[in-house]
Amino acid sequence: MKPVKHIKIKNEMKVNELVSSFGSCGFNSRKLSEAVNILEKAIKEKCKIFFGLAGAMVPGGMKQVVIDAIKQGYIDVLVITGANLTHDIIEAIGFKHYIGNEKVNDTMLHKKGLDRIYNVFMKSKSYLRLENFFTKHFDVLSKANNPREFLWKLGQILSKGGRKKARGRESILSTCYKYNVPIFCPALTDSGIGLMIWSQTIRKKKINLDFFADIAEIIEIAWQTKKTAVFYVGGGVPKNFIQQTMQFTRPASYGIQITTDRQEPGGSSGASLKEGISWGKLHEKAKFVDVYCDATIALPLICASLKDRLKNRKIKRKK
Repeated sequence: MKPVKHIKIKNEMKVNELVSSFGSCGFNSRKLSEAVNILEKAIKEKCKIFFGLAGAMVPGGMKQVVIDAIKQGYIDVLVITGANLTHDIIEAIGFKHYIGNEKVNDTMLHKKGLDRIYNVFMKSKSYLRLENFFTKHFDVLSKANNPREFLWKLGQILSKGGRKKARGRESILSTCYKYNVPIFCPALTDSGIGLMIWSQTIRKKKINLDFFADIAEIIEIAWQTKKTAVFYVGGGVPKNFIQQTMQFTRPASYGIQITTDRQEPGGSSGASLKEGISWGKLHEKAKFVDVYCDATIALPLICASLKDRLKNRKIKRKK
């Protein structure tokens, strides 16, 4: 047995040094350190990393962390919720999320035209601008044959800028487009984007998105990959979409999950990665870890530590 080593905080201590020291501690600090080790190993072995992003990560301030992870090559395939993409576009067209307070009077917020996401606020009028954005670009977007192509076209539009004030503003969508990272949103209709599409159809505009084509495409990506890793922030639809892909192709060799949910209710968000072995979604000899922590704490620490370790790594990616 190895003794627990107590963390010693030093002046000008690097994030990677702190996270590495977690490895000699107990509880979830050690699991977070293990997550970095596993992800580092998966990247060095050239695994294709399927990244599932659920939860209100864009309003919570995690957008740039995800963008940097795409640029650094820590994400090869992105599966994301429509809500995160909605907020991603809202920021790309010039709106912001604001530091708020969960104890505030919500009736008062509604009268002031503010929407609350826990302790973050957003102006309600951003949805009006979002609708104008979709109206302006819908003729181009409607040519997409499936949701993945639809998101690709959105990324292309956003990468070119829009309003003068918004030019140069990065988004997850535009970064996936620029760095050739496939992006999937299986529950696109369950979001502000879904409502924007619907609002165009009731104006007699036509669009036909084949959601099953996305299943075929992500399965084809997995089939062509010798070794895969899965990295989940939260659970829900993004996690399950990736998990069923692994089950239908070959089980993942590495796995990381950041969640605050529990296993007992039987939901995907709380299910341990180990459970996936019984389904053939995770290899029986896979290296994996479940990190039970708020993702707004764990994700930046993992990515910052990893960036320090892999700072001399050369990334070959088509732009």
